[in-house]
Amino acid sequence: MTSTFRHSDLNIIKPTFDSPVTDLVIDLEKLRERRLSGTTHPQIFFQLKHIFHLLESIGSARIEGNNTTIAEYIEIKIEGNNDVSEQIREIQNIEKAMIFIDENIKDNSINRAFISEVHKLIVEDLTPPPNGEGDKTPGDYRKHDLSITKSTHKPPSWMLVENYMNELINFINTDQSPKYDLLKVAIAHHRFVWIHPFGNGNGRTVRLFTYAMLVKLGFNVNIGNRILNPTAIFCSDREEYYEHLSAADTNEEAGILQWCEYVLNGLKIEIEKIDKLLDYNYLKQEILFPMIDFSAERRIITEIEGKILKVAITEQIIQASDIKHIFPDKSQSEISRQIKKLIDKKMLIPAGAENARKYVIRFDNNYLLRGIIKVLGEKGFLPIAETKTS
Repeated sequence: MTSTFRHSDLNIIKPTFDSPVTDLVIDLEKLRERRLSGTTHPQIFFQLKHIFHLLESIGSARIEGNNTTIAEYIEIKIEGNNDVSEQIREIQNIEKAMIFIDENIKDNSINRAFISEVHKLIVEDLTPPPNGEGDKTPGDYRKHDLSITKSTHKPPSWMLVENYMNELINFINTDQSPKYDLLKVAIAHHRFVWIHPFGNGNGRTVRLFTYAMLVKLGFNVNIGNRILNPTAIFCSDREEYYEHLSAADTNEEAGILQWCEYVLNGLKIEIEKIDKLLDYNYLKQEILFPMIDFSAERRIITEIEGKILKVAITEQIIQASDIKHIFPDKSQSEISRQIKKLIDKKMLIPAGAENARKYVIRFDNNYLLRGIIKVLGEKGFLPIAETKTS
C-alpha cells in the first residue's frame, strides 16, 4: 500500500484528570523535584554514568539494526583497539554525541545548530546509504523525499522540512507551565520522527534529542543528581517502540496519548531503577562486591588485588594505611608498590588533587568492566538482552 503525506498540527495534548498519563506526569514531577543526596562518591558516580552512556549508545544503535553485543563492545573498550568496524564506530559516535550534549546543554538552547551538531557527530566517518549508516550531508536537512521502513507514515516533502523543524524547535523552546514539560518531550520525539529531517540517522539523533530535552528540563546528571538512560525505554522491545510510534502517526488524540503513556511510563521505571545506584549501600553490596567476586573467579584479578579492591569499595577512599592489615609483614614502601600496580592497571585512581596518596576504585575502562556489566545485567539494569556470551 502506497502511503501519502498528511499534515497535522503540532499541539500539546491535555490528558483528562483521570488519565494514566496525568498520573505519570505527577509521579515524574515528584522525581524531578526530589533532591537526591546519594552516598556514592562522585568519582564512582561518574564511572557509572560513563557505563550507562555506553549502554545507551549500544541500545540506540541496536534499535537501528546494529547487532553488536554489549560483550563485544566491552572487549573493544578494554583493548583500546582503534581499528574498528563501522558498526563499532556507529556506537562510538553516539557516545561522543552524548558527551557533547552533557558538556554543552547547560549553556545552549536546543536549536537548529545544536541538533545539526548532534547529527554530524552521529554519522561522522560512516558510509552513507545504501551501504552504511552515515549521511551524504551531515548536519544538513535532507534535500530529497523518503519513506520510513515498516511505517505507513509518509514524511513531509523535503521542501517542507525546514518549516516543520522550525515549528518543532519553537515548540520545545516556548515557555509553558512546567506540568506540560514531559508531555512536550514525548510529543517532540514523535514529531521529530514524523518529520524525518535528515537523509539518514534520524532514529539515533531523535533519541539524543530526547536525552538533551530531559537533561535541559532538570533530569540532569551532575554530581548529586541522577543518571539517565532513556533509550532503555525504546530498545528493550523494538517492535513495541515502532508500534507506539505508529499509533501516534494517526495524529489522533488517542494515539498521541497512547504514545505519551508509553514514553512516560518507561521513563519513570528507568529513573526509579537507576536512582537506586546512588544508594551506596545498595551499590556496594549488590553491584561492586559481586563484580570483584566475578573478576576473581575468572582470574581477571589476583586474590590480593581482590582484597585491596574490596577495601577500596568498603571505604570509598583509601590510602596505604587502610590495607596494612592485608600485608602485616610488609614495609610501607612494599604496600605502596601494591597500590601502584593497581593504579597502573587503571583499577585505582587518585581521589582528586586535594587528596594526595588517596585512591578510589576504577572499573569503567579496564578488565573490571566485564564483571560490572555482568552484575548489572543480573540485576536488571541493562537496556538490552544479550544474545551472545563473552
